[in-house]
Amino acid sequence: MTNRIFYTKPSITQLETDYATDAAATGWGARCYDYINRFERDFKTYLGSDFAIATSSCTGAMHMGLAALGVGQGDEVILADTNWIATVSPIVHLGAKPVFVDVLPDSWCIDPGEVERHISPKTKAIIATHIYGNLCDMDALLKIGKRTGIPVIEDAAEAIGSVSHGRRAGSMGAFGTFSFHGTKTLTTGEGGMFVTSDAALYERVLTLSNHGRARGQTKQFWPDEIGFKYKMSNIQAAIGCAQIERIEELVARKREILAAYMVRLSALPGISMNPEYSGTINGAWMPTAVLHPSTGITREMMQQAFEAADIDARVFFYPLSSLSMFEDRPENVNAWSIPGRAINLPSYHDMSEADIDRVAATLLDVAAGRIYHNSAALQQSA
Repeated sequence: MTNRIFYTKPSITQLETDYATDAAATGWGARCYDYINRFERDFKTYLGSDFAIATSSCTGAMHMGLAALGVGQGDEVILADTNWIATVSPIVHLGAKPVFVDVLPDSWCIDPGEVERHISPKTKAIIATHIYGNLCDMDALLKIGKRTGIPVIEDAAEAIGSVSHGRRAGSMGAFGTFSFHGTKTLTTGEGGMFVTSDAALYERVLTLSNHGRARGQTKQFWPDEIGFKYKMSNIQAAIGCAQIERIEELVARKREILAAYMVRLSALPGISMNPEYSGTINGAWMPTAVLHPSTGITREMMQQAFEAADIDARVFFYPLSSLSMFEDRPENVNAWSIPGRAINLPSYHDMSEADIDRVAATLLDVAAGRIYHNSAALQQSA
């Protein structure tokens, strides 16, 4: 049996270990927020946003941000049907209704035309999820937001390192959220970040993030309202400080791996991968192969082949509207079609060229077998 190729692993060096050790040894009492404050400062500087709040998860950051915007019972929030459950759960927890719209066939991100079509008097927010590092059409979405007065939010959980015309993913909307789960390009094990350049929104989320205790409150242990507890630990933030120092290196390696796959798979007809349009940079969090329906290659065929080759491969997100907890079944053609013929490819930082070769060869073998099968069937029918 060959060595298993995992779909993702973090890149942890001596720097992360040293910072985490220091936080564990000295980060208590008066110094219990030292690495948190530093991580927030360094992250907002990298992003180009004015404010940042480190959180326990991207989901928590989204929950507080939506709550700060006043999203609640009877409201509607528009988001792409292609999403992980983490993007929609805060909407449901706040009592609002998620409105699932289709995605574009090339970027797999939310379709601005469909957003426009689904706006109603109840629409309270629009969430733009930059899926797998691919960028939403933020220019179109922000124009819609400006015209209608509806805030556009960026779910940039998977898009650190992605840039649109000089603006980093997560820095363009009313607020942005990031994930630092162990699978992400920048990791703190678990964790997230809320970012914004809106001072009033920042203060509102800051209060909510601290059990509802306002920053100016002079009474000790006196909450001004019911808030949340979505804080990041100082030790997690210490790892984050090391990772943000290495962010250019981490993103560059992700981009190298995506480019390597594109070269190796370029001979495969009917394949598309993470796009990078003029004026943009794709952070390439998760290289993804989408096969044209005409190839006849299915998700299950690819899963079986990768498992036989001792390779991890993630499935493309199922449409949220296909989940049993939601009753609406909108006709979102792309969101329902793409997952059945797509696969996420391994892309951890210390993958070798031989590893990339093995992954690509497995996918090419699937295609060759399918093409051979189709040719034989055509000859038989003749």
